[in-house]
Amino acid sequence: MKVLIYGAGGFLGSALVRRFVAGGHTVRGLVRNEDAAAALREAGAEPVLGDLLADAEDTVAHARDADVVVYAAQLLLEPERCTVEALIDVLAGSGKTLIFTSGTGVLSQRTDGEWSEDTFTEDDEFVRSKYIGARVDTEHLVREAGARGIRGIVIRPSMIWGHGRSPMLDGFHTSIEKTGAVCYIWRGLNLYSNVHVDDVAEIYHLAAEKAPTGALYHAVSGETNFRTIAEALARRHGVSTRSIDLAEGVEIWGTFAALIVFSTCSRTRAPRARRDLGWQPHPDRLDVLNEIDVPASAT
Repeated sequence: MKVLIYGAGGFLGSALVRRFVAGGHTVRGLVRNEDAAAALREAGAEPVLGDLLADAEDTVAHARDADVVVYAAQLLLEPERCTVEALIDVLAGSGKTLIFTSGTGVLSQRTDGEWSEDTFTEDDEFVRSKYIGARVDTEHLVREAGARGIRGIVIRPSMIWGHGRSPMLDGFHTSIEKTGAVCYIWRGLNLYSNVHVDDVAEIYHLAAEKAPTGALYHAVSGETNFRTIAEALARRHGVSTRSIDLAEGVEIWGTFAALIVFSTCSRTRAPRARRDLGWQPHPDRLDVLNEIDVPASAT
C-alpha cells in the first residue's frame, strides 16, 4: 500500500513511519523542516515538506496519491476539523482509507487529583470533556465518511510513552526544572491510562489492513497514577515530590496541560481493538515505570 502520514515528524508519527515501512509499504510523510525530512529518509520513507496551516490546500492534495492516509498531526481543534473536512473532500468517492488520530482526552474527567472509578471502552457512552470534547465531532466526520466512499477509521490513543519520551513525563520534568521537585495536583491519584508508542503504531497497521469502515479503537495497555510516577521520577533524579494546587499547576505547565492532563482522570480499555484486530500489546512494554530508567536518547 501507499501510505501518507500527516505529522510524520512527531513522536507518534515517527513510530507510524517505522511500523508501516517495516510492513513493506511505500511511505510518505508530511514534515515541516529539512531535519525532520532527513530523519524520514533514514527511516526508509519519502518526506513531503509542507505545513498544514500555511499550505493547507497543497498539503491536503497529496492525499490523492495514497491508498491509506493517516492523520497524526497536532493542530488546535478548529483547524484540525477544517483539515479533516478538506481531506474527506479530496478522498471522496475513492474507496481509500483515512485514519484519524483522536485521543482519550475527549472522555477525560476533571478530578483535581482524585481517582475516578469510571473506565470506558470504545462502545461506552461518556460526557464529553469540557475542554477537548469537541474533537468527537471530528471523529464523527471520519466515521461517517463511508457515506462519501471513504473507509474512515478513528483511533484514540491513551497517554503515549516509549523510547525515553512521553508528553506526560516531559511535564513532570518541567516541574523539576521550574521548582526543583516533581509536582502533582493535590493527592495525585488521578491518571491517564497509557500505552507504548510502538504498540499504538501496531494498532494503526492492523487497522489499515482490516478495520471496517466507521471503526473506533482505543489504544491502551496499562495505568499508573500520577503520584506514583512522580515518586519514581523523584527517586531517579534525587529530588523530592510536592503536591500543588491547580493555580500553581497552571504556572508550571500552562493552562492547557494543567487542566487537560495533570488535573484529570482518563481511564480506558480497548476490547474492540483486541477483538476486531487481534491486537495485543507487547508483554515487555506494559509498565510505564520502566521508562523512567531509560535515557531520553534511547531508541
